[in-house]
Amino acid sequence: MVRIKDVAKEAGVAASTVSLVMNKKGYVSEATRQKVEAAMKKLKYVPSEVARNLSLSRTNTIGVIMPSVSHPFFGEVIEALEAALYDQNCKMMLCCTQHKENGERTFVDMLKRRTMDGIIMGAHSLDVSLYADVQQPIVAFDRYLNDRIPIVHCNHKKGGQLAAERFLAHGCRHIVEVIGYQGVQTPANEYHFNAADILHAHGVRVDVVEMPWNAFDYPSFAAAAQQLFQQYPDVDGVLGADLAIAACLHVAAALGRRVPDDLRLLAYDGTAVTRMGLEPITAVRQPIRELAELSVRKVLQMVNGTYEDGPWVIDPFILDGNTC
Repeated sequence: MVRIKDVAKEAGVAASTVSLVMNKKGYVSEATRQKVEAAMKKLKYVPSEVARNLSLSRTNTIGVIMPSVSHPFFGEVIEALEAALYDQNCKMMLCCTQHKENGERTFVDMLKRRTMDGIIMGAHSLDVSLYADVQQPIVAFDRYLNDRIPIVHCNHKKGGQLAAERFLAHGCRHIVEVIGYQGVQTPANEYHFNAADILHAHGVRVDVVEMPWNAFDYPSFAAAAQQLFQQYPDVDGVLGADLAIAACLHVAAALGRRVPDDLRLLAYDGTAVTRMGLEPITAVRQPIRELAELSVRKVLQMVNGTYEDGPWVIDPFILDGNTC
């Protein structure tokens, strides 16, 4: 195996000079640079990425912490983050926390030991004290961790407005919102709150079915849908995440409810799930790719010491379907 000292011997320079050429640091004359590059080419020298990263105190690896890879929204977020990191010549290290008790803590410890350069954190963990003393680069994805850590998120207040306006346009009088566990501090709650405020102002009844903590699988949403129609048989509109609305569509059909004639269903996220069935589901679409690219841009700014504050919010839009 060709080593850096072999290149130095071939070029007639010191090993430190070869290092300067490879890392593009310090002054090296053009003639010397050409000799080193010619020697590397002749000897077919391939620099060690690990050694280079150690010399630069960089790993070119960003940790991503999400609840689940199988959930449609988080699955699309993870895919978009990986693509955005790849475009920046970075690798992604993934931790899904739904079934791992210590996975999140392990990732934070790795960041402290500089095994990775930064973290994009979007898990729904309840104990965020883990991040209280972390000084390394962290960007929160749709999560509130503490006042020091910036959050990238969709404009959920705007999303709630879009949802409310769609229900009002169809004359709905009783809306039920399927909401996530309220023990988790996330800006996403704003779409529920703002939609409810607008609907209440127009005399519309709004009720809530709250999901259990960390319940991201379809059976959990199917159980919530069953509960919803049993508890609120006169409901004429439902707002919730994509899987919640897909489950409501299935349960409504079994109950003989006609969608959209006497029941309006509006999903929030607008992932591929809303396009898969025979009836495309109307949705408020979160701009997932743009949110992922913004998250990557911000965390790398922090890593590189070029951090610029804001913007951290991107507007959603309506994705038309046949259910609302």
